[in-house]
Amino acid sequence: MRLPEIEHTARPWRIHEIASDFRLEDVWSYRTPGAGPDDFPAMLAALRAAGGLNVNPPVVRFLFAVRWRLGALFGWDKPRQGLAGRVGTLCDRLPDDLRQDAAGDPVPNTPFTMVYELRDECAIELANKTAHDICHLGWVAKDDGEYELRMAALVKPNGPFGRLYMAAIKPVRYLVVYPALTRKWERAWRNRHMYS
Repeated sequence: MRLPEIEHTARPWRIHEIASDFRLEDVWSYRTPGAGPDDFPAMLAALRAAGGLNVNPPVVRFLFAVRWRLGALFGWDKPRQGLAGRVGTLCDRLPDDLRQDAAGDPVPNTPFTMVYELRDECAIELANKTAHDICHLGWVAKDDGEYELRMAALVKPNGPFGRLYMAAIKPVRYLVVYPALTRKWERAWRNRHMYS
């Protein structure tokens, strides 16, 4: 479910320290019935076990395939357009207490790399010719005492082209990608015991 921006900005996430120059694009919540305060690692493990971008409904796989083909055709995803090419990685901004061995490692089956992972939040990033993107995941207590997963997309578009690209894909994100992601991530939580 889509949430107001304040549901991300008002929380004391560590990402605020290192990404204050990024624009908050989206904030979504995902139901995790029965989740408690210490279940964030279990949620992340379930997401990893459920697969990355390759394990999605056919329409979502098709959209990502089109995006990667366009990226190859127009050179959007060349290494010089990415992290340590066009932009620096957020890992270089991390304070000492957030530096981890896995920082900068690829996230399997996705185009993202790890920035940091804590007991209640993590951040991954990607960069290409269109934008520098952060996917921030957080673990939040609800009014009923249970916890749920929150995802915030933070972005720094690359000039006018990047802003146009982000505006063009917004309807696709809201109508296709996020609903499919919601079904997949909520199912991953429900089926988490199958992966352990």
